[in-house]
Amino acid sequence: MGELETSGDQTSARRGRLASLLVDLSPLQQSPQFARLWIGTSVAQIGAQVTIVAVGLHVYALTRSTLAVALVALWALGPMILAGFVGGALADRFDRRAVSLVTATAAWLSIGAMTTIAFFDVTATWPYYALAAINAASATILGATRGAILPRLLPTQLLPAAAALSGITMGLSVTVGPAIAGVLVATAGFAWTYLLDAVLFTAAFIGILGLPAMRPEGRPSAPGFASLVESLRFLRRAPNVRATFIFDLVAMTLGTPRVVFPAVGALVLGGGAVTVGLFTAAFAVGALVSGLLSGPLGRVRRQGLAVTWAIAAYGAFTALFGLVLLITGIVLPALPGADRNTVWPALLLAGTALAGAGAADNVSAVFRTTILQAAAPDEVRGRMQGLFYVVVAGGPRVGDLLAGALATLIALWAPALLGGLVILALMLVFLRVFSGFQRYDALHPTP
Repeated sequence: MGELETSGDQTSARRGRLASLLVDLSPLQQSPQFARLWIGTSVAQIGAQVTIVAVGLHVYALTRSTLAVALVALWALGPMILAGFVGGALADRFDRRAVSLVTATAAWLSIGAMTTIAFFDVTATWPYYALAAINAASATILGATRGAILPRLLPTQLLPAAAALSGITMGLSVTVGPAIAGVLVATAGFAWTYLLDAVLFTAAFIGILGLPAMRPEGRPSAPGFASLVESLRFLRRAPNVRATFIFDLVAMTLGTPRVVFPAVGALVLGGGAVTVGLFTAAFAVGALVSGLLSGPLGRVRRQGLAVTWAIAAYGAFTALFGLVLLITGIVLPALPGADRNTVWPALLLAGTALAGAGAADNVSAVFRTTILQAAAPDEVRGRMQGLFYVVVAGGPRVGDLLAGALATLIALWAPALLGGLVILALMLVFLRVFSGFQRYDALHPTP
C-alpha cells in the first residue's frame, strides 16, 4: 500500500512540475475584461496576417514585380512610425477605450474597402498600398493603446503572464494566418481572402466594447509637439525603460537575416519557396512553443537580467543559423555530384536554430513588455507603448537593409553569423554597462 501511495505522490509531483512549466492562465481567469480583449485580439490578428500575405500576393499577381511587393511595406512604414507617436499621445490624453474604438473602426473600414475594390477587380496598385498603410497605422495606434490599457486590467505580478499570452497570439497568428491566406488565395481568390479578415476583425470589437471608460491617470499630456517633448524628457530620467528600447534595437538591427531566406533556398540549402516558408514558420513556432511553456517566467524578479540573457541567446541562435550556411556553402560544393535539393540535415539544423531564435526573442519580448508596462507611469504609458511600436516597426527594417548590404558585400552567411556574434558580444558588455538594468526588480518596478 505504501508503495502505491509513494508512486501516486511521485505522479502528482511530476504533474505539478509539468503544470508549472505551462503558460499561466491566471490573467484570463482573474479579469474577464482582459480575457475578452485577448480573445478578440487573437482572432483579429490571425485575420491581419491573412491580409498581409494576401496583399503581397495580390500586388505580385498584378505587377509580377518583387519590388512592387516590397513597396507595400515601404508605404506602410512612414504611417506606422507617425502613428506610433501620435497614437501614444492620444492614449495619454483621451479615454483609451474611445481611442481604441475609433482606430479599430478605421482599421476595419480599410479592410472593407480593400475587399470591395478586390471584388470590383481594381487593377491599379496604389489603392492597395494606401489602404494597407491606413490599416497598418490604425493597428499601430490600436496596439499602443491596448498596451497602455492592460496594466489597468491586471495586477503587476500578472503582467508577465499577460505578455506571454500575447506572444502565443503572435506566434499562432504568424503560423496559421499565412497558411490560410495561401489556401484561400489559391482556391477562392483575393476578394474572399480579404473578406475573411474583415469578418475575423469584428472579434476585436468584442474586447473593446467590454472595457470601461479609461481616461489616463495623473496630469493629461500636453497637446501636439509638446507631448513628444514630455515623453523624451521622461525617457532621459527613466534608464530601465530606455534600456528596453536600446536592447531591442540591437537585436533587431543586427539579428534580422530574413532577407537572405529566398537566396538561401535557391543557392545554398535548396528547396526554394518551401525553404523560405519553413524558415519563416520555424521562427514563429519557436515563439509559440516558448509562450506555451512560459509558466516559470512569472516567477523571475531580475527581469532586466533576463532580457539581457534572452537577447544573448537570440544572438547565439542567429549566429548558429549563419554558421550552418557557412559550413554548407563550403562543404557541399566539395561533394561530388551533390544535389542542393537534398541538404535536409542542414535545412533542419538551420530551421532549429531559427526556432531557438524565435523562442529567445519571445522571452525577451515578455520581459521588455512587462518592464515597460509596470515601470512607466500611467500618464506616459501610452507614449511609451507608441515608441515601442516605432522601434518594432523601424528596427527590423533597418536590419533588413544591413543584412542585404552584408550579404551583397560578403556572403549569404554573413548577416546571421556576424550579426549574431556582435549581439552576443554586446550583451556581455551590457551586463556591466547597464548594471542598473540588470538589478531591475519586478517586485519594485522603477522606470
